[in-house]
Amino acid sequence: MAAHDSFDRLDDDDYPAYTMGRAAEMLGATQGFLRAVGEARLITPLRSAGGHRRYSRYQLRIAARARELVDRGTPIEAACRIVILEDQLEEAQRINAERRRTSPGPPAA
Repeated sequence: MAAHDSFDRLDDDDYPAYTMGRAAEMLGATQGFLRAVGEARLITPLRSAGGHRRYSRYQLRIAARARELVDRGTPIEAACRIVILEDQLEEAQRINAERRRTSPGPPAA
């Protein structure tokens, strides 16, 4: 991949642009926190060719939400489950809204 192709992908929310150290710094968290949310299956970082974890902006937003809950005293496993359920609910609501927009209305009486 050419260097300009990599630069263009930085606008992609799913592009794994951040190392574990940089991601932890951006979140104001420890690398251990990132490993813990990975173990709880909240996020699954991609691995570089050398085996290093790489995170996307989308993954960092998800991890930041979990960190907010943990900072308020929620155990990390529960925080991860809450964020997963919130994400699933948001997706279901998006699908329902799309179906309402595309389905025909009730038959005329």
